[in-house]
Amino acid sequence: MGAPGLPVTVACNVTSPPSGGTEKAVAALEQEWLQGQKTNNPDLVAPLLADKIVVTEADGKVSDKAGTLAFYKSTKWDSAEYDDVKVTVFGDTAIAVGGFKGKGTDAMGKPFDNNERWTDTWMKMPSGKWQCVASHASPIKM
Repeated sequence: MGAPGLPVTVACNVTSPPSGGTEKAVAALEQEWLQGQKTNNPDLVAPLLADKIVVTEADGKVSDKAGTLAFYKSTKWDSAEYDDVKVTVFGDTAIAVGGFKGKGTDAMGKPFDNNERWTDTWMKMPSGKWQCVASHASPIKM
């Protein structure tokens, strides 16, 4: 660390970008997640989420895997779409970002119309399987 108020210089090794296989694989997992929402089937989403995932919803609520799956089970999606999905890989970690638009009804039967940007952090687990370990959504105000 540098002295207070002085800049710190950090050296980084730069390697060639990955071949694209991991980016495509993680993007496909994001599409599986979306399909689980579209079909109101949290069982499609469950294997994609790490046991200790931290999810921050667009309203600021933070939940775990069980809470996230319960939310999906109680929510009826009439439509759900992603746009502008991009995946960047850093070794055994991948960051996926994109836009989300979804309409439906919540657990209380109240209609909603969401327009959000999201960021998901994926990790390659010791088993070799990719799982989402953190997810964050922010509302887009029109």
